[in-house]
Amino acid sequence: MTSVLLEFSMFPTSDECRYGSSVSKQVAKVIDAIDKSGVAYQLTPMGTVIETQSMKEALAIIELAYEQLQECDRVYSSLKFDIRKNTKNRLKTKIVSVEKTLNRKINH
Repeated sequence: MTSVLLEFSMFPTSDECRYGSSVSKQVAKVIDAIDKSGVAYQLTPMGTVIETQSMKEALAIIELAYEQLQECDRVYSSLKFDIRKNTKNRLKTKIVSVEKTLNRKINH
């Protein structure tokens, strides 16, 4: 068993896919596709974190996200991985661990 945490942001930078300075409509398309995929995820103000059981599955989500924006001439993406063997459900357990250390619940 492996846990692949992937934090990423992906959004269009080309004018034809932007709505003024906002990219929320395009990001919403990406999030909708991730939600429908069934992969565990958490949306944050600066990106999205997903958890998969393999690197292949994580990269497939990146491909799926890009497919939602492929009509755009230019897309920016930033990715960070945390891969750990013999564990699962780290989207929640990493936060719980910090909360226990602080002896309180983090606002989220």
